[in-house]
Amino acid sequence: MVLGVSGGIAAYKACELLRLFTESGHDVTVVPTEATLHFVGSATWSALSGKPVHTDVWSDVHEVPHVRIGQQADLVVVAPATADLLAKAAHGEADDLLTSTLLTARCPVVFAPAMHTEMWEHAATRANVATLRERGCLVVEPAEGRLTGADSGKGRLPEPEELYEVCLDVLARGVAPADLAGRHVVVSAGGTREYLDPVRFLGNRSSGRQGYALARAAVARGAEVTLVAANTALPDPAGVKVVRVETTAEMHHEVTAAAAASADAVVMAAAPADFRSAEVSEAKIKKSDDGSAPTLALVQNVDILRELSTHRPRPGAVIVGFAAETGDSSGSVLELAREKLARKGCDLLVVNDVSGGAVFGSPDNEAVILGADGAAVDVPRGSKTALAHVIWDQVSARLRA
Repeated sequence: MVLGVSGGIAAYKACELLRLFTESGHDVTVVPTEATLHFVGSATWSALSGKPVHTDVWSDVHEVPHVRIGQQADLVVVAPATADLLAKAAHGEADDLLTSTLLTARCPVVFAPAMHTEMWEHAATRANVATLRERGCLVVEPAEGRLTGADSGKGRLPEPEELYEVCLDVLARGVAPADLAGRHVVVSAGGTREYLDPVRFLGNRSSGRQGYALARAAVARGAEVTLVAANTALPDPAGVKVVRVETTAEMHHEVTAAAAASADAVVMAAAPADFRSAEVSEAKIKKSDDGSAPTLALVQNVDILRELSTHRPRPGAVIVGFAAETGDSSGSVLELAREKLARKGCDLLVVNDVSGGAVFGSPDNEAVILGADGAAVDVPRGSKTALAHVIWDQVSARLRA
């Protein structure tokens, strides 16, 4: 792997990214720009990578590093990628070792931009990003938050752990086409809460892990991703716009709003509560002295999946639902799921057998993906990231059709 580091204050975060790569067994060559060394010195990069570090093409000339490094790489990731570096890469400049390496690399290339909001939003930067994406590079959307000094906004380098996950995903898929490039997808994750009083709520066991895996996988495939997350404790995935909600009503509003912004696909991986209390007490409900319990009157929440399927954000949009089933006297897991698929009207339904609490909070998953066209894809037990890619494979095929 090649870790390119351009000259921005976020260069210090790249040290942690480098550590994650090396500790997981990857052979990493660090190629900083000259400006980078004003922020983090060459001794640090050499110590963490175990290799000498150079910025120019004149060191070890007999090994032709400006050609060899790119030719031998399985992945090139530039983090942070400044506005200057993006401009040089987009226009094919090669005035140092990093930009020369980018011209010779034939492997996947990931850019993680970091800069002030005004620079990220400038028309020149947006044009350079568009050019790089058209050439097949993955340009990860920067995060929103605290920037240099007191400034806040979009332009923050995503956290190293999340960039690491994106890079591993890209590395595993190799030069697979970015089939979701130019697409906007909306993913929901987590379990909603319906309050009974200021303290108590009705909820469920969804951790949000599958939804987050879907968001990360979509980023790795080039999509613009909006993640509507309910009550999760997971870090924001790199390159994803995260909208946090608590209740089903809030999720309904945010998913609908995000989908209305020309979403090509909506994947409802969240577990919205089916019911809510008819009345929410303004004060904590107290125990009674006689040991009796209060009676709760419940009303149904809006069916977000069915509404999305009925009122598509745009013609041709693909709608995906999830079904956590256990089976009962009325039918098996798949029989109940097929009934749900027909009732909801979505294009795909990902069916999980959750008997005994399986799937919840686990890093692994297995499922059957049912299609409204009669298709059925069995996905054996594996990582939730692996399942996410199978789901996106099915979505991508339907978008192309």
